[in-house]
Amino acid sequence: MVNSNLKRLHIWGPPMTQSTQRELFTSEAASVEQTATLFADVVFDRPLDHAFTYAVGAALRERIAVGKRVRAPFGRGDKPTVGYCVRLSETPPERPVKELVGVVDDEPLLTDNLLRLTRWMADYYLCGWGQVLTAVVPAGVRDRAGTRTLTFIEAVPEGGLKELSPQETPLPAKQAAVLELLRKTGKPIEQRQLMRQAKCGPGPIEALLSKGLVQRVARRVDRFIDSTHEDSEPTGPITLNDDQLGVWDRLEPALKQGGFHAFLLHGVTGSGKTEIYLRAIEEVIAQGKEALVLVPEISLTPQTIQRFRGRCAEVAVLHSHLSDAERGGHWRRIAAGQAQVIVGARSAVFAPAKRLGLIVIDEEHENTFKQESTPRYHGRDVAVMRARLENIPILLGSATPSLESWHNAQRGQYTLLSLPQRVLDRPLPQVGIIDLRHQPPKRGRPSAISDALEYAMRSALKEGGQVILLLNRRGFATHVYCPSCGHVETCRFCDLALTYHKERDVMLCHYCGFEQEPQRTCPLCGQTAVRYQGFGTEKLQVEIEERFPRYVVRRMDSDSMRKPGSHARVLAAFRKGLIHILLGTQMIAKGLDFPNVTLVGVVNADVGLHVPDFRSAERTFQLLAQVAGRAGRGPQGGRVLVQTFTPEHPCIALAATHDYAGFVAAEMAHRRQHNYPPYQRLARIIVRSRDQQAASRFADRLADAFQHTLQTMAAGSPPAVRMLGPAEAPVFRLKGHYRFHFQIQSPSSATLHQLLRAVLPAQRTPAGVEYTLDVDPFNML
Repeated sequence: MVNSNLKRLHIWGPPMTQSTQRELFTSEAASVEQTATLFADVVFDRPLDHAFTYAVGAALRERIAVGKRVRAPFGRGDKPTVGYCVRLSETPPERPVKELVGVVDDEPLLTDNLLRLTRWMADYYLCGWGQVLTAVVPAGVRDRAGTRTLTFIEAVPEGGLKELSPQETPLPAKQAAVLELLRKTGKPIEQRQLMRQAKCGPGPIEALLSKGLVQRVARRVDRFIDSTHEDSEPTGPITLNDDQLGVWDRLEPALKQGGFHAFLLHGVTGSGKTEIYLRAIEEVIAQGKEALVLVPEISLTPQTIQRFRGRCAEVAVLHSHLSDAERGGHWRRIAAGQAQVIVGARSAVFAPAKRLGLIVIDEEHENTFKQESTPRYHGRDVAVMRARLENIPILLGSATPSLESWHNAQRGQYTLLSLPQRVLDRPLPQVGIIDLRHQPPKRGRPSAISDALEYAMRSALKEGGQVILLLNRRGFATHVYCPSCGHVETCRFCDLALTYHKERDVMLCHYCGFEQEPQRTCPLCGQTAVRYQGFGTEKLQVEIEERFPRYVVRRMDSDSMRKPGSHARVLAAFRKGLIHILLGTQMIAKGLDFPNVTLVGVVNADVGLHVPDFRSAERTFQLLAQVAGRAGRGPQGGRVLVQTFTPEHPCIALAATHDYAGFVAAEMAHRRQHNYPPYQRLARIIVRSRDQQAASRFADRLADAFQHTLQTMAAGSPPAVRMLGPAEAPVFRLKGHYRFHFQIQSPSSATLHQLLRAVLPAQRTPAGVEYTLDVDPFNML
């Protein structure tokens, strides 16, 4: 969660002394005499948070610019290494420096505001600035994917023509036609295109080149084809209801006046939040500005994209399923100012828009906005900071806002906007709870759906409705065990049970990807009666197809949606009524608007609830509320049935009554009692190694360093810091590494960062041991 005030950008690592840089530049001969008049500060993709200064030679002076990549001698052996130029200065450094080898880019990849934003990220998330910059710029942009170099021909300016001797005859007709075409066009023409337009072969062009009347120029051109583009029928604004008008009356003045202003739009599912987004976007486009819309990857459906394209002419899309060429093409379109609206997932927050006027974050509560690799940033918080740096409004929307955003609204950091009713006065669906503890046992194999849910499905289908079933577990069986000795088949590299995938006939670890053939006999006792227990979406599909043979059933999960376009094809068929029952994981729970869905069934609401994570109740409530919102969006209405073994749990009981306010009150009291976010800031450190003892020893050493530093900081007054650990992580062995973790809490972000900066940069990890730091962590496993 980002501080409400922009903090001073500063370096969290130890200051770079002259000896520090000399360690990386061991060859004195490589240093240049201090004759250069321009110097560049360069950062590299390393966990180092200080820049290195290089001299800019005369040959590079015209090409160098802040935001471009450069090649510079770095490390032992002066290996040419790519880094980012972050500052230029004419002030000579106090010591001799080396000279840049080259400039990689023709145009800067980063704007000044993006450089400021990434500098803040390096400071807040405590990682190298170069690491942040490498993550920000897509590989397709760095590699110039989707472009190629072509030869162009241009006329030599008349002032640069050589004088013709009296003996030279006038140009032949073909040569004259080519030269006239080039002069008339006034710009270079690709050689093959020139031959087509002039209706000639290469001969006349070669002759003009030899006479010095034209010249060749090489240019890199875009071959980008937007595969996400589909023709969209223009749609006009929808008439706003009273609630929407009330929201718009408070939002519109901020859009017209400009300046930073954060809004939190809390609207129940189906309340018309998207129409508010579109009105706001149209307002900033009318001002000649651009809008950035962030949505969770799971909600970035063709339906979502088409809604924006129906109202806005030029839409660019950025998400992980695009090829490098497509991502690079969209990025270049945005940088050239050719996109009015940028729609994308988490990384789209770094889109190089130069006239940004608004940022919108839909489903701002989604944990997929948090990146789990360096830099471990939260897209929502980075977007808020970008809006502050760009001095523009930002609009966060959700039916179930995160407790961090709700807390910011309650203390006045965000302006709270509310849409408490669905459009057209449609009621929220009735939610019924099915207590699985009291379901009568069935003969034969276990069933995933109760009698009550099956009866409701048959009734809905008989009346012409469609059904959505949510089970947030993929695969066929969640674990395989031996009933004789109790052995459970686990991953070779993780302390986790393997999941059986029947379609591929393989046992799979969902964390590290390890695969093995299914066991036909128990490896411990040799018994052949191994059992495949638990329900995944594969097994659910088999059961539903057996029980409802007359209806079309489709599954949506990351296994069945691997082929490009499969997601769009299934949703299109479901919208047309060609699919009667759609089942899947959480990708069917959000961002979908199908008026004919009259029943939503949650097969197991307890999945994800009983895990060692203080956010598990919040996530469960949000998922149940979101999937319930898929029902009852049409005139037929709808209902929701939730199967659970813990119906009395507050998050399930309150989700059944659509009581977000009641859930927030109860959960906030729990968070305050245990000093968890949003009341305190949190950082998590994981020490890992393939050698368990080595990891344990370094974790103990790190704990001693923290305790010593805390005692030093307490010399004046005791700092408000609480440290838990080191302890074994809930998943102790992951991807072959043994893991110990710390949890450090403080009501003050400044105090927390002060402690981390004081301890971590001074630690030297033993060989084979490493640690990761996660500020504002979302994954506690």
